[in-house]
Amino acid sequence: MRSPPSTPPSTIGSVAELTIVNRVIAPDGFKRSATLAGGIFPGPLIKAQKNDHFSINVVNQLQDNDMPLSTSVHWHGIQQQKTNWADGTSFITQCPIPPNRSFLHQFSAPNQTGTFWYHSHFSTQYCDGLRGPLVIYDPDDPHKDLYDVDDESTIVTISDWYHDPTTVLNKIIGPVTNNSTLINGLGRYPGGPMSPLSVINVEQGKRYRFRVLGLSCDPSYNFTIDGHTMTIIEADGVETVPQTVDRLPVYAGQRYSVVVHANQPVANYWVRAQPNLGNQSFVDGLNQAILRYKGAPEEDPTSSAGSSVLPFNEAMLASLMSIPVPGVPEIGKADISINLVAGNVNGLFTINNVTFHSPPTPVLLQMLSGAQHPSDLLPNGSVYELPPNKVVEITIPETGAAPGGPHPMHLHGHKFAVVRVAGNSTPNFVNPIWRDTVSMGTPGDNVTFRFVTDNAGPWFFHCHIDFHLNNGFAAIMAEARNQLPIVSESIPETWASLCPTIDDPYTASYNTSTKLT
Repeated sequence: MRSPPSTPPSTIGSVAELTIVNRVIAPDGFKRSATLAGGIFPGPLIKAQKNDHFSINVVNQLQDNDMPLSTSVHWHGIQQQKTNWADGTSFITQCPIPPNRSFLHQFSAPNQTGTFWYHSHFSTQYCDGLRGPLVIYDPDDPHKDLYDVDDESTIVTISDWYHDPTTVLNKIIGPVTNNSTLINGLGRYPGGPMSPLSVINVEQGKRYRFRVLGLSCDPSYNFTIDGHTMTIIEADGVETVPQTVDRLPVYAGQRYSVVVHANQPVANYWVRAQPNLGNQSFVDGLNQAILRYKGAPEEDPTSSAGSSVLPFNEAMLASLMSIPVPGVPEIGKADISINLVAGNVNGLFTINNVTFHSPPTPVLLQMLSGAQHPSDLLPNGSVYELPPNKVVEITIPETGAAPGGPHPMHLHGHKFAVVRVAGNSTPNFVNPIWRDTVSMGTPGDNVTFRFVTDNAGPWFFHCHIDFHLNNGFAAIMAEARNQLPIVSESIPETWASLCPTIDDPYTASYNTSTKLT
C-alpha cells in the first residue's frame, strides 16, 4: 500500500479568523460529519512569534443539528495574564458562541514560547474534530543549536477518532472506545480501507525538532519511532534539560518537543502511537504514520519496534532555566494546601465528593457582578477561592476510586511545578518540571504541584479526558478576586452580549452597572 507525500498543515497567523464549520471528512476512510476549525482536521496551525499579540476572531458557522451548534475555543497552555475573559472556556470565562455569531479573542502571551494547542471547550465538541496546534516560535530558543529543522513539517499531532458523534457517545456509561488513531489527521481503523497514512519527511543527516501534541479526547499514547531515539527539549511550553528516550508517553492535552536525528539508513520507518485503550495493534498500519527518508520509495515501512532501553522518567524531567519552586520546600508547607480526591458515583465523577455541573452563568460574570463570597459562586461546592500572591499546593491522590485512569489533570491560567510526579513518592523541590497538564498516575500515586496566585479570575481545573470532564471531573480555582478590575479593563462589550439576558440577574446587573473600578 502506498502512502503519498502528505501535504504540510495549513497555517494562519496570530491575527486571524478561525471559522468553525461542519464538513464531512474521512480521515481514516470512514465518512462522517465533523465539527472543524477552518474546515480541516486537525485545524490550521496557529503560528506565532515570541511576544506576538493574538487577535483571533472565532466565527461560528455550525449547522449540523446532530451535534452541538454552540461553541467556544480554548487556547490550551496560554496563561491569559489579565485576560481571563479570553480563555474560551464555556460557562467558566464566557457564554458559548451561538450559531451565526462570532467572538474576538484578544490576548498576549508575554514570555511564553513553545508548543500549545486550541480546542473546543463546549461539551465534548472537540472530540467531533475542533482541535488544532498552536506554536509560539522563539528566535532566541536556548536549544536552537540542537536541531536544524523546526517548521510546519515537524508538527506531529496525535488524536483519537470516533465514527459516531459525541451526542451519541455521551450516552455511553463507562468507557468510550475510539475507532482509530490519527497522526497528523490520518489513520486506519480495524476492518477499514487501507487509507493513506501520514508521511513525515526527513533528510539523512539532519536533526528535526518534532513537536508532538496530544490532541486526544481520551487515550494516552506511547509514541515511538522505529530505529530512532528522541531527545526531549520541551514539555508543555517549558524548555527542559535535554533527556533522551526511545518512547514518550503522551497524555491528553500534553505536548513535547523532541529532537530526532535522521542518522539511519535511507528507508521508511514506522512512527507508532500505541493507545492505552481500544485497539492497540499495529497490523495493517493501525496506530501508525511513516517517517520517510529522502530517497526512500513511497511504500509502507518494514521496520520493527525493537525493545526499549531508554524509558521515559517524568521524575528526571527538569526545567532548563531551573525555575525555582515557590514556597517552603516541604510538602504541606505552602501558604494554601488543597487535597483534591477524585471519585465516581453512578458514572458521575466527583472531586471531594462534588460532581461539577456547568453553572447557568459564567463564573467570571458572577464574580464581576458582585458575588461576594465563594459560597455565592455557582456551581456550589466546585469553586475554590484563592487569595492573591499566595503559594498554592494541590495534591491529587490516586485512590483508584475514579475509573478510566491515568487521568491527565489540566489547570488553566498557569503552569505549575510538579513537586511529586506519578510513579515516584519522593518530592523534588530542587528542579522539578513545570507544565500545565500532568498525569495522576496509578493507584498509590500522590501527584503534587505548586503555583502562585498571580493571575486573577476563575480558572478551570479538570481531567482532560473529555468524557470524564463531561461527567463532572472538574473544579474551579477562583483566583485573586480583588484584582479582577485589571481583567475587567480589557473586556470588550461583545463579551457579555454572548449571554442571554432573559431572566439572568447576573447579565442584567453587569450590563446596567458600570465596570468595576
